[in-house]
Amino acid sequence: MINSALIHPQSIVVVGASNDVAKPGGKILKNLLDNHYGSKLYVSNPKETSVQGIPSFRDLKELPQADLAILAIAAKYALATVEELAHNHGTRAFIIISAGFSEESEEGKLLEKKIVEVINSVGGALIGPNCVGILTPDHASIFTLPIPPLNPQGVDFISGSGATAVFIIESALPKGLTFNSVFSVGNSAQIGVEEVLEYMDATFDPEKSSRVKLLYLETINNPGKLLRHASSLIRKGCRIAAIKAGSSEAGSRAASSHTGALASNDAAVEALFRKAGIVRCYGREDLTAVAAVFMHPVLQGRNIAIITHAGGPAVMLTDALSKGGLNIPHLQGKEADELLAKLYAGSSVANPIDFLATGTAEQLGIIIDTIDQKFDEIDGMVVIFGTPGLVRIFDAYRVLDEKMRTSRKPIFAVLPSILTAREEVAEFLSKGRINFPDEAILGNALCRVMNTPAPAPEKPELPTIDNDLIRDIINKNNDGYLNPMAVQQLLDAAGIPRAGEVVAQTAKEAVAGAEKLGFPVVMKVIGPVHKSDVGGVVLNVKNGEAVKEQFARMIKIKDTTAILLQPMLSGQELFAGVNREAPFGHTIICGLGGIFIEVLKDVAAAIAPVGHDEALQMIRSLRGYKMIQGVRGQQGTDEQAFANVVVRLSALVMAAPEIADLDLNPLLGNPQGVTAVDARIRISK
Repeated sequence: MINSALIHPQSIVVVGASNDVAKPGGKILKNLLDNHYGSKLYVSNPKETSVQGIPSFRDLKELPQADLAILAIAAKYALATVEELAHNHGTRAFIIISAGFSEESEEGKLLEKKIVEVINSVGGALIGPNCVGILTPDHASIFTLPIPPLNPQGVDFISGSGATAVFIIESALPKGLTFNSVFSVGNSAQIGVEEVLEYMDATFDPEKSSRVKLLYLETINNPGKLLRHASSLIRKGCRIAAIKAGSSEAGSRAASSHTGALASNDAAVEALFRKAGIVRCYGREDLTAVAAVFMHPVLQGRNIAIITHAGGPAVMLTDALSKGGLNIPHLQGKEADELLAKLYAGSSVANPIDFLATGTAEQLGIIIDTIDQKFDEIDGMVVIFGTPGLVRIFDAYRVLDEKMRTSRKPIFAVLPSILTAREEVAEFLSKGRINFPDEAILGNALCRVMNTPAPAPEKPELPTIDNDLIRDIINKNNDGYLNPMAVQQLLDAAGIPRAGEVVAQTAKEAVAGAEKLGFPVVMKVIGPVHKSDVGGVVLNVKNGEAVKEQFARMIKIKDTTAILLQPMLSGQELFAGVNREAPFGHTIICGLGGIFIEVLKDVAAAIAPVGHDEALQMIRSLRGYKMIQGVRGQQGTDEQAFANVVVRLSALVMAAPEIADLDLNPLLGNPQGVTAVDARIRISK
């Protein structure tokens, strides 16, 4: 795993170094030289005596000790090279640039495995294969361009794709972002994104370490490790944003499970990121804009003042912020009137604050100071300032830089004239500032950041449930869907409120059961997967004769084994469920029932275990949350009781990890509580 030889090597050998800088072995050596690697640098090329002015070891056996080896050679030569360096030259870190391993064939996969075994045997570290390399403050062991400026407080960037890493860096640099390190992990044969994050967590120094981490993931091999170390870093004061590529629904889901159909791999990714406190992004511009937001002081509230001399961009920014749940409060009163008096006629301070195209740098400074000192309800400012090219605007950007240094509130700069005011923008960035050329992208990024919750507790408090009974039920049943009696017992053991019910094999049993439960009742077939599709659900059965009549009809429905009777309850239809999916474990899902789940798929998901606060957060994130609160005279649902069901589901699957799918559909909610009306549970041991 990651060691000092990889991060701080005292000697490096480039195997496959070339005089041709259009080849990876040539470019990686050039980057090392151009970026002033300060310790011992060796090269090995059997066909050259000198490579880029450095004597070449034509035979590796003659090479001195080397901490780090960078391999830019054909895959078929890699294993023998690693064995020679690891066993005879004390090499304890390897970066394998070459392709031709597990990404190409089974043969390549086997070769990769053997290389990892050799490196593990000496306690070594491996980045790659099939990567572009790494960039740290000590060495630029990377064959691509651009090489971003390095800054201890810049971004730590970990990518599962070398090409994508290059494109993300290209997106970041024009905004003024700097980097502290870049890791391209390629095939992640030994070290993946999760392991690099683990290293950053273990070595985090609150005085020296970067507090901004960016991730690009194509696969998540170890969700538990990612969750643990991302949330740990965020609790230490870091901020993390990530792209997870491949977000389309993966694979088919069991048609018998609503939860299985809804709990796609992407839903689990979303739940994982939210639980960790990672800001999820969906593209390069999105990711680097969020990183740019991270480089500013933390926004403490949702109220934004927009300061502009151009109306259109301010309107577009207002739209983006409002849609994302941020506010642009109307400014009025004595302070607003006094500010307006200091601006040119025709200006507006209502918010957005428009001080016209003729506004001056001095007026910009006055506006910022007033918002900072006189309007306590404002939490942050966005300044939009460009030019049509009639005059130079160095003075405005210098004022903006000065006010960003002294303001108590965060200020975000939208400088759209990146061509017309190229020199002015360049001077602004040279002061360590960040530019957002597009106001809507900034607005969306601010909303993403503000709408991402803090990490959930590592060990949430779960309710007491009957673990012994749960284990006894699971142990006594085989794989597959549990019978209604076992389902009832599990729900009772977990403390999940449920409707009374009776299972009837005969019409006589059905009538007796209905009389015991009390009329009216609901009758449902047991056996068919989709009860309602086959006429297997009857509501509001009011007397014994109707029970007999419906029983006679329903028992003949294909695959029916018995009839379930329940009291006819009323309330708001809700849904909760569980899906187990490797490698994420159990995903807990909740939402409104009926059309909201069938058509709109308005659900929230979280990775178990889920505590009460996280459950409430899930419920309140639903698009239909106002329905739960109660609207237009309709009764809502006790959201605390709904959250209690979610938490108890989480406790149940922690006690019974064999549960593969669980649906509570519907739950009925009202101001008095929440009751499970129907449940299906499938176990897979």
